[in-house]
Amino acid sequence: MAMVGAMRRCEITGLSVDRSAERLIMLNAVTAVIYLAIGGILALLIALTRWQTVHLLGPQRFYEFLSTHGMVMLIFWILFFEVAGLIFASTVLLSTRMTIPRLGWLAYGLMLGGSVVATVLMLSGRATVMFTSYPPLRAQTHWYYAAVLVFAVGAILAVVHFFVNIVAARLRGEVSSLPLFTFALIGAAIIALWSLVSGALALFPVWLWTLGVIPEVDPGIYRLLYWGLGHGAQQVNLAAMVGVWYGLASLTTGARPLNEGLSRIAIVLYVLFINMGAMHHLLVDPGLGTWVKNVNASYFMYAAVMGSLIHAFSIPASMELALRERGFRRGLFEWLRRAPWGEPGFAALVVSMVLFGLLGGISGVIIGGPQVNMISHNTLLIPAHFHMTVVAGTTTAFMGIAYYLVPLIFQRQLLFRRLAQWQPYVYGLGMLILGLGLGLAGHWGVPRRHWDITFSTAPALGVNLQELRPEIAVFLAMVGIGGVIAVVGGAMFVLAAVATVFVGQRTPRPAVGRIIPEVFSPYPAIAGGAGEPAKTTHRGFEVPGTLVISVAFLILFIFLYGFSWFELSRVPWKIG
Repeated sequence: MAMVGAMRRCEITGLSVDRSAERLIMLNAVTAVIYLAIGGILALLIALTRWQTVHLLGPQRFYEFLSTHGMVMLIFWILFFEVAGLIFASTVLLSTRMTIPRLGWLAYGLMLGGSVVATVLMLSGRATVMFTSYPPLRAQTHWYYAAVLVFAVGAILAVVHFFVNIVAARLRGEVSSLPLFTFALIGAAIIALWSLVSGALALFPVWLWTLGVIPEVDPGIYRLLYWGLGHGAQQVNLAAMVGVWYGLASLTTGARPLNEGLSRIAIVLYVLFINMGAMHHLLVDPGLGTWVKNVNASYFMYAAVMGSLIHAFSIPASMELALRERGFRRGLFEWLRRAPWGEPGFAALVVSMVLFGLLGGISGVIIGGPQVNMISHNTLLIPAHFHMTVVAGTTTAFMGIAYYLVPLIFQRQLLFRRLAQWQPYVYGLGMLILGLGLGLAGHWGVPRRHWDITFSTAPALGVNLQELRPEIAVFLAMVGIGGVIAVVGGAMFVLAAVATVFVGQRTPRPAVGRIIPEVFSPYPAIAGGAGEPAKTTHRGFEVPGTLVISVAFLILFIFLYGFSWFELSRVPWKIG
């Protein structure tokens, strides 16, 4: 390992690594995995409560754990990992130094302090306000809102630091064309700024309200501002996940985007339209007019969906082209059969794309329209959708890239490689069963955010969904069984990551599987951005396999979309 001052040269990739950036990447990544483990344990207990036969937790503990699970998994795990990614993409991947290390440490300290206090308060039952924290629902202590605001300020500083690093590198003349991976994270960072500022504007008045400084909070304005964070945070994940998809495709198959400019335009579509589509969370909100809801949910959302469809074709097509160029040309799918299925990064990429696209993406478009949303909004169909996007999609992709970045950054041999090879499949199987169980139960009308769907504590209602529709018990059993399998898969990842970090053999050249090291050279080349056009002579249409898969996906999309409207036509009550 060659050392130059505060920098070191990675012997695998050839990239220069700033020691300050390296330490912050390590801390953010380790913190993220700790929160992932906490959230996974809570997920297991919640899933076993949703399984009505087991019904593990009492109502008070269920809501405490559900509140904590939402914040820990949707905000803390994801954002700490994404900050690690932002530092990596703005320093290591560009072979440049961190501009203001103290700013990075300040951001990390604020995020850590805020998240720890908020988590303790939620687990102690003093902030059982669920993920949305809708007023007039109020935590017992103002410290909860103060802690979340401190975390948000830290996250904003981390995002600002990301931009400072890139601008400073450009001004020093160290960077020209940005890699697509970094470009995608710029999109994620822009959405993150919007989301975090919107969340802070929503929560700050609530904090003043709990302090007694102001007499009340307007719930309608809170909901509007809150979903700038609630939805935007998930779109940060989407943009970052797409960047990871391109990165994993390059690392494991040597793929380069078919049309890198088009891929970048698709990311810009996210920036311009994805947060406007956040209005679909408020489709049943009486405080907004029909015109606003329809314009946002029926036009802006589809512009963002167009971006996803571009990536959905571009990434598998680029992998097919790369594998065909390596000689796997027979028939439509020899390239797919000969793909590196035993490589954890490739397995995570495929599991993430399939579950996100088939279950998360299609369901999102269906329930994102005003009409169908009216009958699904408060059912388990909604958690089914966001578990397929954020958990099966984003979390699986992040796990996949971690199998390469952890050994490279920590300079340790990856332990339990065989476990890592199976982990994405186990995790994906669990999430598939859980998602189908939630989705079918929601389709049958099972409400979300309710501890007991038999309504045993409210017999006056005279409603017992399980007696009315016995098949619901099977769907909820799927939720429990799928949750157990998914938690086992998550534990496999945590075990491999933690063991590698703390007891893996130190080495400047860790074994990182069958990655294509050429994607890092010439710099910066990972997932495109090398500035050198590929010297390839095309012979007609070279990705027929991807075309067949895409057509099959579109047929399924059209069928499910049409079926949802058929189901809507059978609703016995009037809408509007």
